[in-house]
Amino acid sequence: MIEGTCDARFAGLRDAFASNFAPGLDIGAAVAVYANGKLVADLWGGHADAARKKPWTGDTLVNVWSSTKGVMALAVAMLVERGKLTYHRPIAEVWPEFAANGKETIPLDLALSHQAGLNGLSVPMSFEQVYLWTPYVDALAAMAPLWTPGSRFVYHALTYGHLAGEPLRRVYGDGVGAYIAREIAGPLDTPFYVGLPESLHARVAELIEGPQASDWLTDVRASPYPHSADNPAPLALLPNQRAWRAAEIPGGNGHGTARSLAAIYGAMVDGSDRLLGKAALAEAIRPRFDGVDAISGDPTCFAAGFCLKDATYGNRASKRTFGHGGWGGAMAFGDPDAGIGFAYVMNHMLGFDGVDPRRKVLVDAVYDALGA
Repeated sequence: MIEGTCDARFAGLRDAFASNFAPGLDIGAAVAVYANGKLVADLWGGHADAARKKPWTGDTLVNVWSSTKGVMALAVAMLVERGKLTYHRPIAEVWPEFAANGKETIPLDLALSHQAGLNGLSVPMSFEQVYLWTPYVDALAAMAPLWTPGSRFVYHALTYGHLAGEPLRRVYGDGVGAYIAREIAGPLDTPFYVGLPESLHARVAELIEGPQASDWLTDVRASPYPHSADNPAPLALLPNQRAWRAAEIPGGNGHGTARSLAAIYGAMVDGSDRLLGKAALAEAIRPRFDGVDAISGDPTCFAAGFCLKDATYGNRASKRTFGHGGWGGAMAFGDPDAGIGFAYVMNHMLGFDGVDPRRKVLVDAVYDALGA
């Protein structure tokens, strides 16, 4: 049973969302859309646990994996607009220890667009150390690049969040979680957390690993650039542990709802300048890399942390559409020309050779409703 509300013109989105449950693609999920600053669709359904005993509700939180990266890209963009950070200047200017081993000229731009040569660590690291923050960022600061910065695109799956987060911490004086709470989630009065309070753990959906969800790890480990997947190795169900939820891992442990992610992207594109001015947004979504992923060989286009030209956006999204997907299926994006913020979150992690069909039918239904 699908619950929630949507404007009449988005009835097709409700139908599309329901269609994902019938063949068992979704177990628990939510989808939301903001259009020109108004919440026009807020739908959820299914179960928040593998045993299918706990209903998914409008307040169910879920780990959205790399969709967290888009929120981090916004956090950095806000500090760039305020003159606290600079995309084209070396990271070492605000994080002096980062200058070690030939990294003194690497700018923030390269790190945010997965071109810094730091897609993993060159020393062993456990997740227990990652949870503590300092051991991980200290190791990043001390290491030499794994390959020539700027020479290619290799997805920085885990390191991205710390390469963005430590400069943020240096200029803000507090952690990533505090920044997001005070500067993004708080002003929008919407729940999104990097570092989940223990009091909210009962609201979190259990992730469920489905077919092909981890196939991409095999491909990465077989490539010449394996560090993004095996140091330390992520596991699909790791976010079900309290230690993961409580830590600050801004490359992949954001917890929120579809409504919260849609609100964040909606606020960036509704013309209100509540989070980011128009000029700052234009600079944040300017392409930094447009080429081929060195591991998959697929076309890839990235701005300052935001993914551009993603196949999920479809052919009807504007060329300025930006966002970020998450492992297993989550997706959030903003389309400035259409004035919409879209988000889909779920707990049934799946993998597909092409575009996730769950996301495709939802995005198609949104643009059908818009008449695009």
